[in-house]
Amino acid sequence: MARTPYADEAKQELREIARHAGALLDATAGEADERIKKARAQLEERLAVAKGKYAELDGILDEALGDAAAAADRVVRERPYHVIGGAFLGGLLLGWFMSRK
Repeated sequence: MARTPYADEAKQELREIARHAGALLDATAGEADERIKKARAQLEERLAVAKGKYAELDGILDEALGDAAAAADRVVRERPYHVIGGAFLGGLLLGWFMSRK
């Protein structure tokens, strides 16, 4: 199943944010200031929640894409001539619209 470039970019961006947040947590590990400890605790909690939601969303997205691909495959296999005709008509209409100035 194919993924869109946007989904891959979003996944990479989320990984980078998580990596930077982890680096920030590591960098402030030895700090004794109460405000830093409180901010670290909040960041750790939110990072854990975000990772959980990301994993859940990734699973849902994979399942939805798989279902959509299976449905499209089923339609193509059950009615190949309908699909070919629809693609032909779509191409004709697109060509007609693009040729008009």
